[in-house]
Amino acid sequence: MKTLNLTFKGSLGKKHILKLSYANDQLDAETVRQAMINLTNTHLFFKDGEELYVTPIAAKYVDTIPTVLFNDEKKAPVTE
Repeated sequence: MKTLNLTFKGSLGKKHILKLSYANDQLDAETVRQAMINLTNTHLFFKDGEELYVTPIAAKYVDTIPTVLFNDEKKAPVTE
């Protein structure tokens, strides 16, 4: 699964990551940067007195490869 991870600095200097699971994976750096700036201009996201997304720092796509240990989803029901 590919996610777009957006890293911001908050109003208290902490780093915060916004992970988007269903983002277009063909976006260029300038498009993502502008979207991050637009998000910071909304001033909508706060937690414990800190504004979370104040300054865009970085953006990256992250690919994760799941390793299934077991999956009982399609297992036949047990009858007694």
